[in-house]
Amino acid sequence: MSRPSGEPAGDPRLGAVVITWNRREEALASVGRLLDLPERPRVVLVDNGSTDGTAEAVSAACPEADVVALPANLGAVGRNVGVRRLDTPYVAFADDDTWWEPGSLARAADVLDAHPRLAVVTARILAGPGGREDPIVDELRHSPVRGPGWLPGPALGSFLAGASVVRRSAFLGCGGFSSRLWLGGEEELLAVDLATAGWELCYLEELTVHHAASPHRDAHARRRVGLRNTLWFTWLRRPVRAALRRTLHLARTVPRDRVSALAALDALRGLPWVLAERRRVPEHVEERLMSLEASQSTSRARRYVS
Repeated sequence: MSRPSGEPAGDPRLGAVVITWNRREEALASVGRLLDLPERPRVVLVDNGSTDGTAEAVSAACPEADVVALPANLGAVGRNVGVRRLDTPYVAFADDDTWWEPGSLARAADVLDAHPRLAVVTARILAGPGGREDPIVDELRHSPVRGPGWLPGPALGSFLAGASVVRRSAFLGCGGFSSRLWLGGEEELLAVDLATAGWELCYLEELTVHHAASPHRDAHARRRVGLRNTLWFTWLRRPVRAALRRTLHLARTVPRDRVSALAALDALRGLPWVLAERRRVPEHVEERLMSLEASQSTSRARRYVS
């Protein structure tokens, strides 16, 4: 979709990155909604090696979007590619089944302008056709993480990429998303690395993202990768006692089925890499992670079931 000539320029502070894989119609809708926002962010679509003509269709329909066609599916690393294509100070992430409420991106940029040590702001998520709050929202709103008094919203220990705006310099300075984790809970590792580097993350009630979960998803594969990544993150950054505690909790609570067994095997296969890259977080960051353990153990949104 082309913008009429003479239409006002967008907010120069804002870019947006969408990653997609074999969801042509959803990618078209996601990019179109971003381009129609009053903030007019610069939009980058990173196509993770689709075979359904996604990149070509978006390029034709939305010539003002920057479309990057990758030769393979890099998962969340596609976001790193998109962020590097932009030079805006702030970057909003969107998945191909999410979209931002008009005005939310401008508000996020204002907040990030006002708080130079804030790296990530995460929005309220409304799910499904009825626009009900996603179960994770209550956890974000009542986050037990203790942050500095200047934060404009509850401090967070992690974030949800498809519902967040990041400070580009902080994101790239901490390496972006890990290529090892691929896609599924990849935010947790980056979040603690940001906190270790002195950055803050928070939830902002006045920002809104809509999420209409795509029917084109493999729930078993997502659970397998998510559980593997949780184990990897735990042993990459947490003290041995905390890592053992988290591992034993997962062993007691995840379904005893083939998917969980494969996830555990995947995690064990990565053990040499995990041990080589292990870097324990400082005490103040570990305190934040410990404060989240109770809510994670009862979370409706973090159950490894499918």
